[in-house]
Amino acid sequence: MNFLAHIYLSGDDEGITIGNFIADGIKGRKYEKYPSKIRKGILLHRAIDSYTDSHLTVKQSTKRLHKNYGHYSGVIVDILYDHFLAKNWKKYHTTPLDEYVENFYELLRTNFEVLPTRIQRMMPYMISDNWLLSYASIQGISKILSQMNMRTKGVSKMNFAVLELEEYYTEFEAEFTEFFDELITYSKNKLDEL
Repeated sequence: MNFLAHIYLSGDDEGITIGNFIADGIKGRKYEKYPSKIRKGILLHRAIDSYTDSHLTVKQSTKRLHKNYGHYSGVIVDILYDHFLAKNWKKYHTTPLDEYVENFYELLRTNFEVLPTRIQRMMPYMISDNWLLSYASIQGISKILSQMNMRTKGVSKMNFAVLELEEYYTEFEAEFTEFFDELITYSKNKLDEL
């Protein structure tokens, strides 16, 4: 899953949310140096990623992209799924998405010193371009995919994946909905376990 889903699946705990958000930048056992709630968020993130990568519905979405994008297909699906979460936000949360996102950005600002350097560098762009809110539109997803393609120096061709999103929109959305309901349950259980 991508940023918005990881943040959402953290629940209302700020420490867990920060941990879940920064987890990709924390390698191996380096998570142990963080406070317990942030550690829990990092471990939740890793569990969500493992569950997602092995889920048959996600594999179905990924397979649709594999011919054109190879091993980048999983990253693209993560971004597309965040689109469907943002688009259907009212189904999942009572706080409007724009308010929820602004609250999260404020959380990042107030916890800046705990963020890994890479996240500290990325954060101003994320906030100024309002990445999380932009996920709700195809135009926003197209911009995110283009930025991701630039990060791979054009190798991934991810910027073209918006064409598959438009062509298979109904299929991707149905797969997201089926999968995300299961992921919510999995994440709640995992949080209780951690």
